[in-house]
Amino acid sequence: MTEQTTGSIVLKKGREKPLVNRHPWIFSGAIQRVVSRPGPGDLVDVQAANGDWLACAYYNPQSQIPGRVLSWNADQPIDETFWQQRLQTAFAGRDALQLGPQTSAYRLVNAESDGLPGLVVDQYNDFLVVQCLTLGIDRRKEMLFDLLTTLRTPAGIIERSDVEVRHKEGLPELAGVRRGQAPPNRITILENGHRFQASLLEGHKTGLYLDQRENRALVGQPRFMAGREVLNLFAYTGGFAVYAAAAGASAIVNVDSSADLLAQAQHNLVLNGHNTRPGDEYLNADAFQLLRRYRDSGRQFDTIILDPPKFAHSKGDVERACRGYKDLNWLAMRLTRPGGHLATFSCSGLVSADLFQKVLFGAAIDAGRDAQILYQMGQAADHPIALTFPESAYLKGFLLRVL
Repeated sequence: MTEQTTGSIVLKKGREKPLVNRHPWIFSGAIQRVVSRPGPGDLVDVQAANGDWLACAYYNPQSQIPGRVLSWNADQPIDETFWQQRLQTAFAGRDALQLGPQTSAYRLVNAESDGLPGLVVDQYNDFLVVQCLTLGIDRRKEMLFDLLTTLRTPAGIIERSDVEVRHKEGLPELAGVRRGQAPPNRITILENGHRFQASLLEGHKTGLYLDQRENRALVGQPRFMAGREVLNLFAYTGGFAVYAAAAGASAIVNVDSSADLLAQAQHNLVLNGHNTRPGDEYLNADAFQLLRRYRDSGRQFDTIILDPPKFAHSKGDVERACRGYKDLNWLAMRLTRPGGHLATFSCSGLVSADLFQKVLFGAAIDAGRDAQILYQMGQAADHPIALTFPESAYLKGFLLRVL
């Protein structure tokens, strides 16, 4: 059945350029008027001030982004075939990456970057984990669950729409099994041949930070890890630590504010055969405070990994976030032995790679250290970035040599 538009969004004069350039978001400040009172989640036509048709979007009057574009083609029906084709195109892109058999957990659908704004689908072995982040997707999720069941035949589909961003859409947080069987409490997946356990119903994001897979492989090479003392801050469940141990790190200090996550990190190292490492530590501590204690005691490391959670959740947070990033990296640079390495990341989408690099520049100056960029890093290839949607480039990182 083809969905029909129930109204129109008319943009202010001069505000059509992002839509012409295929940016999928329509901000409330760009809207002149809404015609015919469409309901929440309904499809609407998007028009320029002169009446020209620009796109078809779904609508949410409660959001600061009331319109999210589904199609730029006026003749394209929005029906089940539309959704099926978008899903199949996304799946084909992942299949082309040929991640298996060494990797069994990866992203299948990356929201706007796959032309499916608000929909995230991750695969963990035979299970799919789905996040419905917007009202438009939430309203159509039962149909999407059915399509996913048909197209991928998973053992089960788990919804993990338990994220704060849904509040901005006027939606509650939800989680649970939606199709098929429930996953085990802990599911063991492969990532580049390493084994990790994840909780699909309770872990951060959809279970693991799959977007860091390629960065873990890069930073975890023997040339950066073999024989090194490593400080792994914001360790979560030990992703970088497993790679470091496999590459021959002499000692790894894992730090996280959650004792439960640290226990899981230690379990993941044991799961990969790294269970006799007397030099390793697991510290339940605040990273900022610990770095200051290490600075005051003169302790240093050969390789430091900084992978903090998102600091900037809105534009108003950016300045404060940059201060936090600078403080962390200033301390980390002071604790890096000359010739050592610092792998540092920001997952704040509002902090651009250029801005993050400037923050690192300031941190190096204040720390009195010279540093070289060896690699710029981003999210893994199964988390593609749409050229017309720079906001999808949320993860950025730098591997530095600190002199």
